[in-house]
Amino acid sequence: MQIGRVVGTVVSTQKNKKLEGAKLLLVQPMTLDDQPRGTAILAIDSVGAGVGEKVLLVIEGKAAGDALGKKGAAVDAAIIGIIDQVDYTDTP
Repeated sequence: MQIGRVVGTVVSTQKNKKLEGAKLLLVQPMTLDDQPRGTAILAIDSVGAGVGEKVLLVIEGKAAGDALGKKGAAVDAAIIGIIDQVDYTDTP
């Protein structure tokens, strides 16, 4: 899992039947101190996240596809949670 922030939406009127009804969002992966890490990722939203929210993101593998709840769906990344708070202490 990774932490990210929803930075945008994607509208696709034509898509694979397995993705019909799925909400697509752009998610910027973040470091633990809220700095952007890498490039934004297109992800399926399975929890009702919105722009500006901090989210839990799974990338690739069975977990991303399972988040949509449709077997065989071509999913590389999925939002599986909305983060309320992160408590982190950097210890040397």
